[in-house]
Amino acid sequence: MCPMPRVIQLAQLALVAVVLIGVASAQESPDANRKVAGGGISAAGWQGKIDANAEKAGQTVADAKLSMDGKALHVTTGPAITYWNPSNIAKGDYTVSATFNEPKFQNLNSHPHPYGIVIAGNDLGTAQQSYLYCAAYGNGRFIVRGFGPDSFQANGRGEENAAVHKAPAIGEPVMQEIAMSVKGSSVSCAINGTTVWTADKTTLVTAGKLKSTDGVWGIRFAHNTDATVTGLKVTKP
Repeated sequence: MCPMPRVIQLAQLALVAVVLIGVASAQESPDANRKVAGGGISAAGWQGKIDANAEKAGQTVADAKLSMDGKALHVTTGPAITYWNPSNIAKGDYTVSATFNEPKFQNLNSHPHPYGIVIAGNDLGTAQQSYLYCAAYGNGRFIVRGFGPDSFQANGRGEENAAVHKAPAIGEPVMQEIAMSVKGSSVSCAINGTTVWTADKTTLVTAGKLKSTDGVWGIRFAHNTDATVTGLKVTKP
């Protein structure tokens, strides 16, 4: 018969193994950034900047792709990237909106990655850039985040909302209509016609966040995504 101390020791070892497995799962590294063949920017007038961690790893804008597909912007990443046309500037009260179509949900990744609208861009393409974006995932979640120039979260690490469309399954299409608005003292994001997030402008235009809500607007894509953007525009009240 196994002595009691030996039984306790075995139980402790089993518990440690379970804990280590859980920690390993929680800390599992994300998908590695792909390199898109034939990458770069071919949409006239547009520019882009990948995230700093991808730059430090030696990647460039050429590792993602922005092109025109008829009247649609077609984005395939690669590293996470922000695209903009410097002539697209909005001031005062405005709404920037577009429709995002992901033809095959999670086509290039093992878990959902977001894409969405960028506003309030200042010093874009530099180490001092600042901007805010609202992006949707094809699993019913969304995230509002910014750079100023370090990243800051406006709704934690994202949240679920019934307004955000869910793909029926991996490999199936999913569409999101995303709009970011500045009106008076508030900034908001609407997805598929429902306002999902609102903040007071004073909490965003502050040290370490936005320089202003006036600025360049554009689009934001996380890494390893493939989708089209149609109807991208700014409207004034």
